[in-house]
Amino acid sequence: MTLLLWGMVLALLIPIALLCRNCGAWERLAAFGSIGTKMAMLALVVAVMRGDRMLALVGALMLSAGDAGMLLLARLLEEREP
Repeated sequence: MTLLLWGMVLALLIPIALLCRNCGAWERLAAFGSIGTKMAMLALVVAVMRGDRMLALVGALMLSAGDAGMLLLARLLEEREP
């Protein structure tokens, strides 16, 4: 399981490296959405390993609310662009 966690942390570094480059707003939005989803999945894996229901609840809320927030940001960004 520790190997799985390290793999997830390494996968989390990929969108962070993308954010360090100069890219457009849509690429940044996709990278932030990817980071949020990966962090929620990491929280769920840790919750299952520890047997912690509250952490699993937080991970599930992060998945649902984080993706909804990204959709709202995408909608606002779409309206601002000419």
